[in-house]
Amino acid sequence: MLVLAIDTATPEIVAGVVEVTDDVAQVVRSERRELTTRGHAEVLTTRILECLTEAGVTRADLDAVVVGQGPGPFTGLRVGLATGAAFADALGIPVHGVCSLDAIALQEPDTRSLLVVTDARRREVYWATYTDGVRTHGPDVLAPAELGEHLAGEKIDAVAGSPGHAALFDLPIRSASVPTALTLVQVALPNLVASVVPGPLTPLYLRRPDAVELKDRKK
Repeated sequence: MLVLAIDTATPEIVAGVVEVTDDVAQVVRSERRELTTRGHAEVLTTRILECLTEAGVTRADLDAVVVGQGPGPFTGLRVGLATGAAFADALGIPVHGVCSLDAIALQEPDTRSLLVVTDARRREVYWATYTDGVRTHGPDVLAPAELGEHLAGEKIDAVAGSPGHAALFDLPIRSASVPTALTLVQVALPNLVASVVPGPLTPLYLRRPDAVELKDRKK
């Protein structure tokens, strides 16, 4: 099974082709990661085509698409979801949405209790907590100080995610900072191998977009 993996929930765009063999093993055939603050649509499509070429496959060879649903900023996140949905629709293959924070947490299997945070702008962070790889709280959005108070008394061993925001917490910092093609597919793996029909992609914005039309600002 060949899976196209996409994530635009963080400033670093991720695209890759992952092969799932024997319903268990996963092999990354190609991957591209690029830090960008604009032009998500153009950059993402170009990186996807590069991944297909490097993997030696065509679009028609793909069996499924996995897309990070966030949480993430409105503009970048919707580009990833729209692109993943467009590829899946054009090829007649399923598209599975996963929580982007879950794909970061999976990169730290040796950390029993983990906090994952990413940049939510407005001096806030998107966050979730995990115990033995299973999400226990979140995803949600809070200011770092509020989150610290919210988690007071919780046993958290380390923090991962956006380095600048992870440093705001008095915890050991792990290296995982963004989703990878491999962990995006691993989050979706149970549904992929069971041929579960996915529901509609639902972006995890967690709040209203920063940009609104003039007529909506007073609301």
